[in-house]
Amino acid sequence: MGFNAPSKIQETALPTLLADPPVNMIAQSQSGTGKTAAFVLTMLSRVDISQNYPQCLCLAPTYELAIQIGNVVKKMSKHMVGLSIRFATRGERVERGQPLEDHLIIGTPGTVMDWCTRHRALNLENLKVFVLDEADVMISMQGHQDQSVRIQKKLGPGCQMLLFSATYDTQVMNFAAKIVPNDPVIIRLRREEESLENIRQFYIECHSVEDKYRAMCNIYGSISIGQSMIFCHKRKTAAWLAEKMVADGNAVALLTGDLTIEQRAAIIQRFRDGKEKVLITTNVSARGIDVEMVTVVVNFDLPVTMEWNADCETYLHRIGRTGRFGKNGIAINMVDGARSMAILKTIEKHFGRKIVRLDTDDLDEIEKIGS
Repeated sequence: MGFNAPSKIQETALPTLLADPPVNMIAQSQSGTGKTAAFVLTMLSRVDISQNYPQCLCLAPTYELAIQIGNVVKKMSKHMVGLSIRFATRGERVERGQPLEDHLIIGTPGTVMDWCTRHRALNLENLKVFVLDEADVMISMQGHQDQSVRIQKKLGPGCQMLLFSATYDTQVMNFAAKIVPNDPVIIRLRREEESLENIRQFYIECHSVEDKYRAMCNIYGSISIGQSMIFCHKRKTAAWLAEKMVADGNAVALLTGDLTIEQRAAIIQRFRDGKEKVLITTNVSARGIDVEMVTVVVNFDLPVTMEWNADCETYLHRIGRTGRFGKNGIAINMVDGARSMAILKTIEKHFGRKIVRLDTDDLDEIEKIGS
């Protein structure tokens, strides 16, 4: 699979995860640090293929992330003849009262809960491994938190529980305490390690949305970009931007939360295949979309909370779409006015890293960032 050496989270977590008797774990790790491979390896090492019943369950907050984890499982398990994987996501059907025989279940909390209670097709008592990925998102998504806790309560006493989260605030830790009993091993990153060393961060001062667009065109015209993702706050802005870029001859994909699951999956696949060089999106894909060729992330709008404060966690996830597995990446932030400048300064202070001003009228300066 092209792994030459373990990443930091793999090196730290795997000896504990694979040891016997199994140990529960709460680990902090951004996407892009190799955590999926770590927990997939744990699940695969615990499965007994000769026994046809669900032995491992992995919960993810979105359909896209569940599919992505499934793809890693398929790659890592290609020599495990007879292994059966089932996706428990919206739209997948099971026979009522007919127990599942698949070894690995990967899905979202709502569907898994449905399969357990309404359809009585999924028995969780004999699970060997339970993984909760992106726990911080689970908490923020309405309903996911309760469903995850209800699922955990149905597990047998011998089940190994692993919880992964990019952030570690009090809310996450309180949730973790409900989900992961018996003195779990806790692995946390130091704050400075969160801000992904290999991503250079810049900002551009603009006066209007049109001004932002012109600045972005200057960048796209001056540096060679593999693939890029552009994040907008609102669907309306994302649609407007996509329309303008297409009119200017760019191959652009638009991904927003109002699309169906099938449409979203198709768009992400096209982007992965390199059919479009630019993916314009709202926060729907700030997490878990892993495309190796993304070299530039543009925050057309800076991420904010409901109260219009700086959303540092989302910022980290957004810029983390580039600089995967130690490669270098560039993050460019558009600032339009005093309020967004204050948000930028908060983000800068939070991660303790300088975000450098970029003058998009100075083409020499822009070319330098691309070299």
